[in-house]
Amino acid sequence: MDQIQKKILEEVADLHGVLEGAYNIRANGVSAARNTTANIDIVTKTDKPGIDIIIKPGTKNESVHIPVVLSESGLKDVVYNDFYVGEGADVTIVAGCGISNCGDQDSQHDGIHVFHVGKNAKVKYVEKHYGEGDGKGARILNPVTEVYQEAGSYVEMEMVQIKGVDSTVRTNIAELAEGATLAIHEALMTHGSQKATSDYKVTLNGDGASADVVSRSVAKDDSEQIFAVSIEGNTPCSGHAACDAIIMGNAHVVAIPKLDAKNVDAALIHEAAIGKIAGNQLIKLMSLGLTEEEAEEQIIAGFLR
Repeated sequence: MDQIQKKILEEVADLHGVLEGAYNIRANGVSAARNTTANIDIVTKTDKPGIDIIIKPGTKNESVHIPVVLSESGLKDVVYNDFYVGEGADVTIVAGCGISNCGDQDSQHDGIHVFHVGKNAKVKYVEKHYGEGDGKGARILNPVTEVYQEAGSYVEMEMVQIKGVDSTVRTNIAELAEGATLAIHEALMTHGSQKATSDYKVTLNGDGASADVVSRSVAKDDSEQIFAVSIEGNTPCSGHAACDAIIMGNAHVVAIPKLDAKNVDAALIHEAAIGKIAGNQLIKLMSLGLTEEEAEEQIIAGFLR
C-alpha cells in the first residue's frame, strides 16, 4: 500500500505498522490484505462483492478490522459484509472508510453491513469515516448498518464522521429480542456545503429489550444535517433517543424524532436540542488566552468526544 492509503488507515482504523488479529483491508475496490485466526474466519462472497466474518461461539477478547480505502478519483465501490457473531462471544469490530480524492470525478463507497448477534454475545463496533484531497471531485459515503440481536445480547456502536466527507446518507436498522441491549453514539461534523443524513430505525421486539441512540453533531458554514430516529416498542421495553447539535454560520439542522409505543409498558423517551455555542463558554476560554477560533475548536472537540 502507498503512503496515502497507509495514512487513511491510521485515520479510520487506528492501524499502525504490523497488523495483528483478524483483518481484511479493501483498497480501491479489491482486497489488499487479510488474516484470520482460530476463532474468526473471513470468507469472500461468491455472489456479490464483500465478505462473511464468522466469529465462533465463546470467542473472547479478540478483534477484527475491516477498513476500506479509496485513493482513485472516480471510483464507485459497493461492498456487502455479513457478520455472524456466535453465542456468548465478546469481540470488537473496527470498520470505516477513508477517501482521498485529488481528481475531478466523484469517489463513492457504499458499505452494507449486516450483523447477526447470537444469544448473550457482546459486540463493540467502531465505524469511522474520513475524507481528504484537494480535487474538485466529491467524497461520498453511504453506509448501511443492519443489526439483528438475539436474546441477552449487547451491542455498542460508535459512529464517527468529523472531516472531509461531502455527502453521506447513513442508514441504520436494528431489531432486538428479549433482554437485548443496543447503545449507539454518533459524532458528526459538517462544514462548507457538505450534507449529512442519519436515519435510525430501532424495533424492540422482546421483553426487557432496551436501546439508547445518542447523536452529537456540529454543523458549520453552509452545511446541512438531518437526524431522523424512530424507536418502536412492541413489548415491555425501554428506548431513549437524543439529538444534541451545535449550529454555526449559515448551517441548517433538522431533528426528526418518532416514538411508536405498541405496549402499555413500553417506555420511550426522546430529547433534542439545537443551538449555538454559548457566549459565556467562549468568554471563559478567551480569558485564559485563547483566540475566539481556538476557543470554538476546544468547545467543539469536547462536545463531540
